[in-house]
Amino acid sequence: MHHRYDVLVVGAGGAGLMAALYAAKGNVSVACISKLYPTRSHTGAAQGGIGAALGNVAEDHWEWHMFDTVKGGDYLTDQDAAEIFSKDIIEAVYELEHMGLPFSRTPEGKIAQRKFGGHTREFGKAAVERSCYAQDRTGHMILQTLYQQNVKAGTTFYNEFHVTDLIIENGRCCGVVAYHLASGEIHTFHAKAVILAAGGYGRVYKITSNALTLTGDLMSIYYRKGLPLEDMEFYQFHPTGLAKLGILVTEGIRGEGGILRNADGERFMERYAPTIKDLAPRDIVSRSIITEIREGRGVGRDKDAVHIDLTHLPREVIEGKLAEITDLARTYLGQDPVKDLVAVQPTAHYAMGGIPTDINGLCFADGNGTNVEGLYAAGEQACVSLHGANRLGTNSLGDLIVFGRRAGIFAAEYARQAAYPEMPENPERDSVEMLSRLKNASGKDNSAVIRKELQESMMNNVGIFRNGPDMEKQVEIIKELKDRYKNVGVSDPSIRYNSELIEAMELGFMLDCAEAATASALNRQESRGAHDREDYPERDDQNWLKHTMAYKDLNQNDHVLIGYKEVALKGYTRAFEPKPRVY
Repeated sequence: MHHRYDVLVVGAGGAGLMAALYAAKGNVSVACISKLYPTRSHTGAAQGGIGAALGNVAEDHWEWHMFDTVKGGDYLTDQDAAEIFSKDIIEAVYELEHMGLPFSRTPEGKIAQRKFGGHTREFGKAAVERSCYAQDRTGHMILQTLYQQNVKAGTTFYNEFHVTDLIIENGRCCGVVAYHLASGEIHTFHAKAVILAAGGYGRVYKITSNALTLTGDLMSIYYRKGLPLEDMEFYQFHPTGLAKLGILVTEGIRGEGGILRNADGERFMERYAPTIKDLAPRDIVSRSIITEIREGRGVGRDKDAVHIDLTHLPREVIEGKLAEITDLARTYLGQDPVKDLVAVQPTAHYAMGGIPTDINGLCFADGNGTNVEGLYAAGEQACVSLHGANRLGTNSLGDLIVFGRRAGIFAAEYARQAAYPEMPENPERDSVEMLSRLKNASGKDNSAVIRKELQESMMNNVGIFRNGPDMEKQVEIIKELKDRYKNVGVSDPSIRYNSELIEAMELGFMLDCAEAATASALNRQESRGAHDREDYPERDDQNWLKHTMAYKDLNQNDHVLIGYKEVALKGYTRAFEPKPRVY
């Protein structure tokens, strides 16, 4: 089947819905393709809030937020993006409020704000209340609000469609090809402008807060075209996921006063970050937890977790402001935060890297500023490099809102003046061949077995602490898994709702993302942000103050080509000295 729209959005999480809404406001026809029903998108798992310098609880300024963003990104953040973001997010939060998002309130009726890791006043002097929240269900409320607004705006939704190919001809994007889960049919979508907003690839790790659907599909498809993925070595591990499960325990739990404790009951963050303690940036807290575990002070049967202590907080705070995580801890761990210490461990959480874009969402084809005409990206799928080497807490939801909006506005503006591009002959061919191979392969390897081996090896070799020998081993593991993947077959012959086929296809995407991430991490010979190399423990701004651009070698399938892109600097240069990484 064939469809045609002025603007096509892939993904219906926060970024996709914001992009679709603002494209629709641009007086163009808009469609949104999603793997899921929109309100089930992974944005709904975001608990903590949206950082914005509203100053409702304490004095705050966008300049302070920009500084925290750049510092949190360990100075790899593009500072033009950080400035736009820190200014625009203030207006965007008020827009969400006017759309009906039910923010928690101060006694005066203003949007409530609380402290969050890495957010400070006066350029790092002390913690500040900056996170705007809706209890601990902020992401869920964003999805509900934006979906309602899109229905009102007339956006057309194609739910349970899995994109299998991106159509790019002569440097211009023409549309996408997608597999419809309910019918088993291949659909072609023709568009003047396409916005990619399909989320991250956290499922390449064993312990992750990411939904089952976050398998890096569009990152892989972009990469398979010989186009670059930026900064894939930087993957954030959230310090607090429910032990063994990885389910997110919001940073808001520490913003409300939660304390991390080791097996001795010690508040160990006083040793690693004596000024802001448990509210230190996520990379520092994650490494601190792993260090405690390595040194024998972990808790639980396997001694691979630590405790978060809320027992000193009033019951009304725990069951009011932190209702969702309280329920999750009671349900999945049998631990009641009101009276029990809750076991947590770092969980793979967020990709700082992705498809490179400019500040308006337009995708880059290389590190020199060449664009792919008509193609935009936003959210975790994209890398405008707001987050640099390590995302500041709450900036993910802000990123979705600010850069999703910008992508929608500029894509609509482009679509109003552009003609429909000419589609290639038989655009479905590659997708049909890929699905046919998976359905008809006779190999004995099972995609679930390969996926498990990938996830365990990535967790062990390209996790929180890294080193050259382990990552070199991982390069070879991924090559071997990709060879085995060629023989993976699907036993289920069903045409409709063939989840085995979808999971096999997604495994191929995950292997590509793991390949690019591992090669990028092995290549970067320094420690910066979430990328911590035990064999290169210092940050090296002289040689590595640059973005990594990873390209698939189209002539040698298992080889990754590495290029670079300059960091956009704008005043914050005070920290450009090598610093030791002692944790």
